[in-house]
Amino acid sequence: MIRLRKYWSRLAMAVSFVAAMGFASVAFAQIVVQGNSRVDPDTVKSYFSGSDPKSVEEGLKQLRASGLFTSVRAVRHGKEVVVQVSENNIINNVAFEGNSKVKGDQLRPELQLHSRGAFSPAVAQADVERIKDIYRRSGRAAATVSYRTVPLANGRIDVVFAIDEGAKTGVKRINFIGNQVYSNGRLVGLMTTTEMNIFSFFKTSDVYDPDKIASDLELVRRFYLKNGYADFRVVSNDAHFDAAEGGYVINVTIVEGPQYRVSNVNVTSNLPNVPGSELMPLVRIGAGQIYNGDLVEKTVEALTKDLARRGYAFAQVRPRGERNAAAGSVAIDFVIDEGPRVYIERINIRGNTRTRDYVIRREFEIGEGDAYNRVLIDRAERRLNNLGYFKKVRITNEPGSSPDRVIINVEVEDQPTGNFSISGGYSTSDGFISEVAISESNFMGRGQYIRAAATIGQRTKGLEFNFTEPYFLDHRIAAGFDLYAKKNTVSKYSLYNTTTVGATLRAGIPITDELSIQPKYSIYSTYLQVPNTTQYPYNDCWVPYPFLTPGAPGSIGANPLFNCSSNGEASIAIKAQQGTRVTSLFGYTLGYSTLDKPKDPTSGLLMILNQDIAGAGGNSRFIRTTGEIKYYHEIWDDIIGMAKIQGGNMFGIAGYQLRTTDMFNLGPALVRGFAPGGIGPRDISNPFNWQGNSLGGANYIGGTLEAQFPLWGLPRELGLRGAVFADAGTLWGYKGPTNFTNQYDIVNYGAGALNAAGCIPAYVTPPLYGPGSCLSVGGDTTRIRASVGVSLLWASPLGPIRFDLAKAVSKSKYDQTQVFRFSGGASF
Repeated sequence: MIRLRKYWSRLAMAVSFVAAMGFASVAFAQIVVQGNSRVDPDTVKSYFSGSDPKSVEEGLKQLRASGLFTSVRAVRHGKEVVVQVSENNIINNVAFEGNSKVKGDQLRPELQLHSRGAFSPAVAQADVERIKDIYRRSGRAAATVSYRTVPLANGRIDVVFAIDEGAKTGVKRINFIGNQVYSNGRLVGLMTTTEMNIFSFFKTSDVYDPDKIASDLELVRRFYLKNGYADFRVVSNDAHFDAAEGGYVINVTIVEGPQYRVSNVNVTSNLPNVPGSELMPLVRIGAGQIYNGDLVEKTVEALTKDLARRGYAFAQVRPRGERNAAAGSVAIDFVIDEGPRVYIERINIRGNTRTRDYVIRREFEIGEGDAYNRVLIDRAERRLNNLGYFKKVRITNEPGSSPDRVIINVEVEDQPTGNFSISGGYSTSDGFISEVAISESNFMGRGQYIRAAATIGQRTKGLEFNFTEPYFLDHRIAAGFDLYAKKNTVSKYSLYNTTTVGATLRAGIPITDELSIQPKYSIYSTYLQVPNTTQYPYNDCWVPYPFLTPGAPGSIGANPLFNCSSNGEASIAIKAQQGTRVTSLFGYTLGYSTLDKPKDPTSGLLMILNQDIAGAGGNSRFIRTTGEIKYYHEIWDDIIGMAKIQGGNMFGIAGYQLRTTDMFNLGPALVRGFAPGGIGPRDISNPFNWQGNSLGGANYIGGTLEAQFPLWGLPRELGLRGAVFADAGTLWGYKGPTNFTNQYDIVNYGAGALNAAGCIPAYVTPPLYGPGSCLSVGGDTTRIRASVGVSLLWASPLGPIRFDLAKAVSKSKYDQTQVFRFSGGASF
């Protein structure tokens, strides 16, 4: 028995030894690579950490994932593990055919396949889907894409993506379901996405883009919240491609809810030593007002900034609303608590290929190491979006190196900010005008604005250069300068030529979000000349034109009814100002704005006060003050009401007597229905031409009521709107000299020609029978002028154009009227 046990023990030991030797041979088997031609064998072997079954299987998995091979397998032959591979072809070039709407340079960066990379059928198919997605976002959802390979020598291939772009598939219809207060057209008008129409061939705003639709619905939501509908919500957003209609149909289901008024506003502070009553002056919304989400948001921002200044950097302000649906009211309580103590560890800026990092960082009112505040982060995101430098801005957070640290990631995508334009227009005062301009709002990625423009027209020419640095000396001060030169020639409204060359230094300083001040300094030289040619003999009463001026040598004789004024004559007040004068002035503009948008506002208040003080050198010495207030309000479903009042006053200082060209010369800018310079004091000495001899006044007031409305049935992209208006105002107070008798007149007419007032009488003194040497001023009255009319407004590709048809219903005897006025095209 003992011997039998020893036998089995030795047999077991032998079997174990043989098994161990077998396993050892597997574990330390040699790896042999077969089938490779370009990939080095050591590269393949580096994927295997061992030769045991588990390591071999893991190595094969990694080889397949590398994208270098079309097939990979392993076979064990004795002490060798043979890895057999079939290499992918190397891509020589990636090409596209059939594409015209989306260029290859736009497609290539989005693909995974690239030159000198390994070809993989799976990756190629994924790139096919990527190209389709690009076309879907470009408004061509029906595009089809396939690929093929073209074999080349040495295992290289070309990959060709064949594209059938198909017809454009934009947004055919946008339907809002559940809206009762605002029409479907009004809500669609809020969106940047538009519907397909006859203008689709040159616009891209009708392209279906899910991200853009989501952004547009946020605009709709903010619109409802701003107008008191605190319960508004988007229930669903369904977009489907309708082949029969040839585009996407988007159905948006919404719930408007009731409109709320604010019943009470309170600030509840849970912070020590900060009573809520002290913070109430910062609240932007009050009891009795319609609930306004924008004002609530601005209140949260104002409270947050004030608390940070008091040392409560972690304070959180949360607005809470207690609704009373039956009464249609809401009580708002701004609750302030001490928030978690979280600090900003780092701010990462990504995606900015052109814009400098500091241009993005300076829009944040907090920085690395500061207390984290979500309200200020959201504010920075809005500011970045408003810059216009980026296609998209997205700010996200991620945990930092410790629980009380957070990392802020700012992802942006640069967009073109330069603009080259050739535009034109027409105005009744300047005639046809054309402009060539080049501008850049993000110069060299620094956020600076530059613009250069050249203007040429029938009666005007000009050059202009503007530069603005929005953050002067690293502060939110928009400092800049303007250089300009402009020449205006004679027209029936002004019988003289002027050439102005000047420069302005300015700085825009924000005081609050709504209030700002812009100090400035300007210096300009003005050369005034009255032409005296056969075509424009507007000075031949002073300088007779031989063989042309009645009464001059070689010409027919003059008389009181036919004389040097008969062919047109500039006012003696204008002729006396000929020559060059330099004006040097300091001034400021104080502005207050609550407009919902700077261009085409629909609600809000705008107040502007300008004051200039001339006399810091130069020839002019005066103080000029002007002001304007505009109020916009939506009367009903996209009918926008506007009320405006304006006024101005100026006076000479240090004994300076105002000149005609210093004073206000107004017409349709004050009351439509009147010609340029058609209101107020004018020289009526020449009965043959009152129209071109406006003298100007030192005071004016005016008011306007206007209602703008859409032209229903016309596409929004056409940019046409209608308006009805009523204007009223007056210009008065000529402060210039009236007696211009000088030695020249005495030599020509003789001292005996002077009357008791020391003037040479008009049209009775031979030989020229001219207008005399003293002004006869008419129309200098405070009588209110008024008009009513209709307008057609066109936001054309060349700029805003306006057609006004006005009827003057109240005027002075000597005023000059103008029924039709056409202006616009480009801003000059």
